[in-house]
Parts: sequence; C-alpha cells; structure tokens
Amino acid sequence: MKYLGTLLLIFIGLLSFGQTDSITEILRFDEYLGYVKKFHPIVKQAELVIDEGQAKLLKSRGAFDPKFEVDYDRKKFKGTEYFDRLNGMFKIPTWYGIELKATFEENSGEFLNPQGFVPDDGLYSAGLKIPVAQGLLINDRMASLKQAKLFREQVKADRDIFVNNILFEASMAYFKWLKAYNELLLFQNFLTNAELRFRGIERGAEVGERAQIDVVEARIAINQRRLSLEQSRVKLMKAALNLSTFLWLENNIPVELQPNVIPDVDSEPIIDTTFNINQLREDEAIIEAHPKMISLDYKLQSLEVDRRLKSNKLLPKVDVEYNFITEVPEVARTFNTAEYKGGLNISFPLFLRKERGDLKLAKIKLQDTEFEIDATRVNLRNKIDALQKELESYVTQNEITLQMVTDYERMLQAEERKFELGESSLFLVNSRESKLIDGQLKAIEIQNKFFNTKAKLFNSLAVNPDL
Repeated sequence: MKYLGTLLLIFIGLLSFGQTDSITEILRFDEYLGYVKKFHPIVKQAELVIDEGQAKLLKSRGAFDPKFEVDYDRKKFKGTEYFDRLNGMFKIPTWYGIELKATFEENSGEFLNPQGFVPDDGLYSAGLKIPVAQGLLINDRMASLKQAKLFREQVKADRDIFVNNILFEASMAYFKWLKAYNELLLFQNFLTNAELRFRGIERGAEVGERAQIDVVEARIAINQRRLSLEQSRVKLMKAALNLSTFLWLENNIPVELQPNVIPDVDSEPIIDTTFNINQLREDEAIIEAHPKMISLDYKLQSLEVDRRLKSNKLLPKVDVEYNFITEVPEVARTFNTAEYKGGLNISFPLFLRKERGDLKLAKIKLQDTEFEIDATRVNLRNKIDALQKELESYVTQNEITLQMVTDYERMLQAEERKFELGESSLFLVNSRESKLIDGQLKAIEIQNKFFNTKAKLFNSLAVNPDL
C-alpha cells in the first residue's frame, strides 16, 4: 500500500486523458526512490545474486551428504556361473575428512577370487577412513563449504552496491527533472511579466505617452521569453522521459510519466533525510563499514582458505582405514578387534611442482587482493573527503547566488519605477531583467550541482536506505 499513492499519481493522466483540465500531482523524491528500489528490474537482478550465493552454499553442503552405493557384478557362460558379486556400501562424510562407512558383501561362483569368499549369508563390516596428514585439518569439501559461506556474505555487500548504483542514477535523473521544471517556472513567470509590460507600453503608445519603438522592443522581449520557455519545455520533456526509464510496475511493466506529475520544488529536506549522509561517523568507521571494503574482506578470507588448502596439499597423503567384520551385525558383541579389515595408503609426489605452483599462485592472489584493499581504502577516503568539501563549497555558493538574485530583483524594481516616471528606458529595464534571469538560472544550476554532489556522496558511501 505504500506505493499505491505513487501509482495513482503516475496514472492519473491516463484516467483523465480526454479532459482539458488535469490535476497537478507532486512526485516526492523519497516516494520516487522507494518505487525504484521496489520494482526496478536491475534491483531485482541484484537480488538474484543473493539467490546465487544460497545456491552455491547448498551445492557445497552436498559434499557432506550421506551416500549409498551398490556394486553388482555377475558372469554366467555355458551353464556355468563364474561369479555373482554384490557389494553395498553406505558412507557418511564428516567435517574433518573422516569418513564413516558400513558395507555388505555377498559373493558366490565357481571361479570366484579366493579373497572374495564370504559366508553364505554375507559379510557385514563397519568402520572408518581417516586421513592422518593431507586432508585432516582442511580438505576440498571443507574449503568449498567455507568459501561458499563467505561468498554468501560477500554477495550481500555486492547487492548493496548494485542497489545503491541504480538509486544514484535514478536520483540524478530526478534532479535533472527538477532543474528543468524550475527553469520552466522561471520562464513562465518572466513571460507573464513581459506580456504585462507589453500591454502597458502598447496602451501608452496608443495615447501618445510611449514611443512606438518601445512597443517593438517590448515585443522582442516577449518573443525572447517565449523562445526560452519553449526550449525549457523540450528540456523538461526529455528529462521526464529519462526519469520514466526508472519507473516500473510490479510485473516488469515500464511506466511513462504523465505531464500532470511534477517534482517537489522543496526537496532539499527530503533529500537529506533519504540519503542519510548528514549522520557521518568517524572516517575510519565509514571506510571499514563500506560495502566495497566488506566485499573485499570476504574475498580475502576466501583466498586465505584457498591458501591453507594449497599448503595442506604439500603434506603426504596418508589414509588409514579400519573396519570391523561380522556375520551377525544385530549382535553388538560380534564386533571385535580380532576380526577386521584394514589398510594404509600412502602417496607423495617427489618434486611437488604442481602443489608448490598452486600454493605460489594462491599467495599471489592473496597479495593482489591485499593491495586492492589498501588502494580502495585510500580512494574511498579521498573521494569522500573531496565530496564533503565540495558540499561545503556549494553551501557558500548558494548563499552568494541567493544574495545576488535578491540584489538583481531590487535593481529591476528600481529600474521599473524609474521607467514609470520617465527617467529610464525599456532597454535598461530589459537589461536588468536579463541579469535577474541569468542570476536565477545560476542559482538553479548551483542547486542542481549541490543535489548531484549529495547523490555522489551517497553513492560513494554505498548507502542502501530503507524506503
């Protein structure tokens, strides 16, 4: 229900398309961003990264799933049964490379290998396999699961960066739309003033109080204002279309912004609240809590797991296996150390060139990521500091331009009074008005840059606001 009002604002033009009068509705900045965050396809695409992390974690946990195996082999030729072998096994992998297993063997046949002879009812065994060197403290299964857990957390930070980027682009589009709308209002007001002045001068010329050349000059001023107004309409239309690219419905349906929907001209307090960049903590706290740093930290931890695994590969592979054997598994005391099947397997490459090469590559990747973390930390700190100083400068520039606009207004009013008293010319009035227009356009431009810089700081901090 939170975004229902926004939907109605956007579609109200469609509901009343046949009417000449339309109700003007305001699209607030926080409502707009909330709508983008909820329905934009790129934001939904970012959420798929979380699903990918969960899927990889599920896949890695599958390496610890119990496994049931059956091996059946039989040969019969010219009426002779050479062999009939059945071997069933149930294995349970555990965290530290230890593997628990239970087996059942049932073999028969005239040409059966002597080591395959078992009682008529079959032979049962239960035991375990332990790696005592390579694979005990860390192995492929353990490393894969640890890395999957780290990847799941890493993609959460990456998701925040993706969402922040689309909100940043949407914010820049809104500020451009707001700037174009403010310029349109400005030229509408000055066109009204020029038309009033023209009518007054035209009446004065009819009664002989004004020269005919003043009528021509007043008409030129009107046409200049009309031209500027028409150009601002085109600019507003393009900005509105650009804004529409960020507006979507729930079922991935794009929305076109209607002409009767306008931006909120008093957006600064809402922008500050939405971006939440005024509550900045200590610089180091900001940097270390940055999603990019968090993502790189999880990447570093994952590479450290890989380095430990590659280091473990330098150890010899020594597997010890021991299984209790019995004909009657339902009787617990039949399992004893006198009847068993055991084994020892040792494997060790002489030169370890592959293992040493893998370890060296793992260390290089680890060092490369450490360098990336250091560089990212410095870049983020410098970028945030520069944007904060830029914001402080724009506060000062805003104050200066507002004072200039106030003074231009006073100068124009004074010139208009002098013109009414016959002590000035229409040329000077138009000149004063042009200066005022330039000053107000400069104020609108600086306000736009001020908002854009806030958006850049918001993007640099990679904030993911609750909207």
